[in-house]
Amino acid sequence: MNLHDDTVRVLKRYEGQPELREIYLAHLAAHPDGMWKACGAGHVTASALVIDPERGRVLLTLHKKLGMWLQMGGHCEPADGSLAAAALREATEESGIPGLTLLPGGPVQLDRHAIPAPCHWHLDVQYAASAPPGAVEAISEESLDLRWFEYDEVAGVADGSVVRLLARTRAALSERVPG
Repeated sequence: MNLHDDTVRVLKRYEGQPELREIYLAHLAAHPDGMWKACGAGHVTASALVIDPERGRVLLTLHKKLGMWLQMGGHCEPADGSLAAAALREATEESGIPGLTLLPGGPVQLDRHAIPAPCHWHLDVQYAASAPPGAVEAISEESLDLRWFEYDEVAGVADGSVVRLLARTRAALSERVPG
């Protein structure tokens, strides 16, 4: 299965945000190149919020081009075997943390946002990744800074998309914990 087909499969299984999900699916149906940066109408991106649930914190990157605190993520690459693999690759590259694991259950959230020309839209499929115990981050060339924030600090530094992603991630975590 190629990355385009995998992404369609992932989106069809994703039960949240039905209107936005349909926009993503329609985009991919209309644009066979809709996974790639070269698609001028917009393209799918993959990201992951890196969390340390035991310490109640999240790792954010100060994006070099945007100057905003964001989750790790970016463009899909032809070598990515799946959308989840793309998100995990991006999170690992940008956090410098080996051994990240995506939370089971697929994407946590979709976020469609405008970007400057020549492209028009990023159709971001957002996952969450758990950091292994004792994880040590390492800043990448794509970041101005990389920092752990307590859950309750995120709203003070990040935009609404990241705040919603954290809230959905915490809800997904609480659903996994018995009792």
